[in-house]
Amino acid sequence: MSRDLNKLLNYSLLKISIIPFMLWTISTLVFILLRVAPGDPVDAILGSGANEASREILRDKLGLSESLLSQYLSYMNNILHLNFGESLSTQESVLNIILKSLPASIELGIFSIFFAILIGFPLGFLGMKYKGTKGDYISRVVGISSYAIPPFWGAMLSQLIFSVNFRIFPIGGRFPIIHSQPQITGFLILDSLLENNFIYFKDSFYHLALPSLTLGFLLSGTFSRSLRLNLEKTIKSDYVNAALCRGITRRKIILNHALPNALLPIVTISSLTIASLAGGALLFEVTFSWPGIALRLYEAISQRDYTVVQGIVIITSLLIVSLNLIVDIFIALLDPRIEY
Repeated sequence: MSRDLNKLLNYSLLKISIIPFMLWTISTLVFILLRVAPGDPVDAILGSGANEASREILRDKLGLSESLLSQYLSYMNNILHLNFGESLSTQESVLNIILKSLPASIELGIFSIFFAILIGFPLGFLGMKYKGTKGDYISRVVGISSYAIPPFWGAMLSQLIFSVNFRIFPIGGRFPIIHSQPQITGFLILDSLLENNFIYFKDSFYHLALPSLTLGFLLSGTFSRSLRLNLEKTIKSDYVNAALCRGITRRKIILNHALPNALLPIVTISSLTIASLAGGALLFEVTFSWPGIALRLYEAISQRDYTVVQGIVIITSLLIVSLNLIVDIFIALLDPRIEY
């Protein structure tokens, strides 16, 4: 037992040791790409009609008149001290902007994954159980459609159907403008419960429902296909045949033995889905006017706001890398077949 724990500890330390190199690589790439991209943040702030003297003063203030090497060294030093600077356009702390925007994206992501599992698992299970029937074909069509639809197009389609035509859900936003939203943790659903305010909870969930359901449906195909394939593979295993020979019912075998083993690879897929969610959420949040970190990143890119883009990309990368690390360790604990 002690030997296994030492192996797991070494495996975890190896994974953790890779994180600084990955973050350094990402940070460097972001710095270079923003500098070689067309456009000038000074023009974005002052406008192209500003005189040269004003432009030079602002350039000196922002540190853009220094050499690229000096800018890079200063940039890396600030990151090491968790100082992401201030927004070039609003002068607000970048860390404060991230902390205000991140809860909205996390809340949307959590509910989207929940709905993806809620839709995907039954589809995958029914497709496997009724293989070759109409139910199987419907399951496949729904699954293929879900991950074939581009996120921004799916978002606009759901807005057109459920917001414009049927007027069931609001077309965008996170909370009614007429109310002042609760501010405790930044997660509106949780804050509404903490304040014991049912009206705020209802309004928060009402605005969250359409984007999370839409994104959940778009992600559900990955879960349904993965569950179906892993269940089919697990059911053909020798231990399942042995259990059938002992007279154990097929239902008990699937629920108690096959399903838990089939879910292990899905844990890995979940972490990859969350990583892809971070990339695909950009146009999705823009379409729904969802005030999350992806929308803030879009605005910062449009304004050529170097500091905000750099801060958001680094923090988002750190979260994704940390999540993948936790998932890897969790799978290593659950599955004794994994060598580490």
